[in-house]
Amino acid sequence: MISMSRLTASMFAAVIGIFTTMVQAAEINIYSYRTPALLAPLLEAYTARTDVSFNVVHAPKGLVQRLEAEGAQSPADLVLSVDVSRLAELADKGFFAPLSSAEIARNVPDYLRDDESGWTALSTKARVVIAAKDRVAEGEIARIEDLADPKWQGRLCTRPGSHVYNRALLASLIAHHGEEEALKWARGYMANLARRPQGNDRAQAKAIFAGECDIALMNSYYFGLMKFNQEQPEQRQWADALRLVFLNQGDRGQHVNITGGGVLKTAPNAAQARLFLEWLTQRQAQEIYAAINYEYPVNPDVAADSEVLSWGRFKADELPVEKIAALAPAAQKLINITGW
Repeated sequence: MISMSRLTASMFAAVIGIFTTMVQAAEINIYSYRTPALLAPLLEAYTARTDVSFNVVHAPKGLVQRLEAEGAQSPADLVLSVDVSRLAELADKGFFAPLSSAEIARNVPDYLRDDESGWTALSTKARVVIAAKDRVAEGEIARIEDLADPKWQGRLCTRPGSHVYNRALLASLIAHHGEEEALKWARGYMANLARRPQGNDRAQAKAIFAGECDIALMNSYYFGLMKFNQEQPEQRQWADALRLVFLNQGDRGQHVNITGGGVLKTAPNAAQARLFLEWLTQRQAQEIYAAINYEYPVNPDVAADSEVLSWGRFKADELPVEKIAALAPAAQKLINITGW
């Protein structure tokens, strides 16, 4: 017969073991495509709320290869991405655990998540037209399809089409119109360029300011980053020269990009990682997303930042982002054909 003293000691040891496991698990290891400055406010807020600590590896390139090499021994719990293509690539390779989260399902619309593949959007970014205020009249451009009109010949500039933002946009056109019409649009778009594709989104704003072109595509948050840039004040002039145009408001709505994340199947701290991912879709985190990078919350109960709302409100295209990811290879084929 086991004595009460031995039983009590055994129970005490079990409790200590559980407590020790909880303490050891009170950390989350993140592999992130997102820059440290944008991620830090979210991590600091969650640590202040829960005492959970974070270990972050910022890996803008080679993350898939790293996870493949680490296999089941990977220390990573969670991946955060700045676009759907990288999330879909990780999902296709079977890295993510299914979401199975009622909290995320409540907070994130269906078209912005893929429960089975294991990832969810955490914020959105509108891929808008930017136009020279003094050279393009208000209302001259209403739809993304308008940019293929020959009347804009020699007046457009763009970053390379193979960048994930442009590839996702072209994938959305394939989804809505089919490959043949999307190819026709891409050829018309390319015929209107004032210069070869080059630079990033901000480089297109600079080119408009310099008079090299009048119209370009840009993710909306760059407008805020330029408008309030203290380190490079010339970018404030670039922003001041621009008008933002939200597209397709008379039909399907404005195309959006996403940031997002998923919990890995091999996560050592899966429960903690899932709680953090759920928190990222809740009000506090969504307001941080809205404030620090001029992004749009995915949670419909959270409003965009007042500065962002001052640029205009828009109806978003609710094409499922998983479909955009699936059509990315077809979009890349058209990009290669047209030389975009």
